[in-house]
Amino acid sequence: MEFYGYRRKEGRPGIRNHILILPTCACGSESCRIVASQVRGAVNIVFNTGCSDVAANTEMSQKVLTGFALNPNVYGVVIIGLGCETVPHAKLREKIQARCSKPVVSFGIQEEGGTLKTIEKAVRAAREMAAAAGLQQKEKFPISELLLGIECGGSDATSGIASNPAVGNLSDRIVDLGASAMMSESIEWIGGEHVLARRGATPEIHDQIIRVCEDYEKHLLAAGQDCRAGQPTPGNKAGGLSTIDEKSLGCIRKGGTRPIVEVLEQAQPPTKHGAIVMDTAGYDISSVTSMAAAGCQVIIFTTGRGTPTGNAIVPVLKVTANEHTYSWMEDNMDVDLSGIIRGEQTIEESGGMLLAKLHDIANGKLTKAEAYGFSDIAVDHVCRFV
Repeated sequence: MEFYGYRRKEGRPGIRNHILILPTCACGSESCRIVASQVRGAVNIVFNTGCSDVAANTEMSQKVLTGFALNPNVYGVVIIGLGCETVPHAKLREKIQARCSKPVVSFGIQEEGGTLKTIEKAVRAAREMAAAAGLQQKEKFPISELLLGIECGGSDATSGIASNPAVGNLSDRIVDLGASAMMSESIEWIGGEHVLARRGATPEIHDQIIRVCEDYEKHLLAAGQDCRAGQPTPGNKAGGLSTIDEKSLGCIRKGGTRPIVEVLEQAQPPTKHGAIVMDTAGYDISSVTSMAAAGCQVIIFTTGRGTPTGNAIVPVLKVTANEHTYSWMEDNMDVDLSGIIRGEQTIEESGGMLLAKLHDIANGKLTKAEAYGFSDIAVDHVCRFV
């Protein structure tokens, strides 16, 4: 299986060719939004941090911002900073340029004399990049060049018994084709971590998976908190999930059955091909943020109760096996797998259908969240999400 993408000098090809308008901090976000609105092919993110923070939070913010810029779906980057943030625009630009040959420029609002002057310069720079990006022709690549992120959110009883197993089948299929599939949400492995750990390709990976869950619980307990206060969520419970163990056993099924070859920290790019897991929060927007920053070109997202979540850089394909959710939120759902619940289609058939859908997205078809321009960002910090 092959797809048409945009070649990058470093790393995997992109399935999109965005010009990313990237703020260094919250104070640059609105200017980025205005710049992106003036340039066809440009996307922006709204960043809610980047200043007045402790060192660990600053490090994570920088990791995510740099990862966004390095994502294969990005052709070039225009950075806008304020001028007094923790890491100024020039330093962020240098970090990105040290790791890739993409065109990257940056501006500081205080240096340029205010937002209007900054926006004018940034729009001109973004238009030049967009014009150059428009000349790049798509090329054919093997499916092995794809890195798929796997997420679930707004889960209910149908998630664990239908949509997640179907996505797990998809994960196995693309891993068998030489591609990579990344599952996250480590707090939602708790109660089922021993099952997931059995998939570790080595004893060390087995132990890493167990330790990730132990460390997460210890981290919250040190702050006098219990992860079970936030997991399962009220929506999960209303949808039929009663305990974190029950939710976890359904959650891990979306990762398939193939050996896990690597365990990553948040927003860390993988170094191996195959089935991969990432230590992220159960908060779906934060988890998607980390996987996009790690270089995923596309994300598949299962939901029982429904969510409109999308990402500016990476297409998010929304899948549900809840018949009511698909009909009630059809404007947000991409794929209906409720036939599994009714006994009209098998997990294997559904996995094949999802592979065809994924192939379409990789070749340029827009997901519904992408067509709407949805962009949800949340960066996990020292006091972690659950």
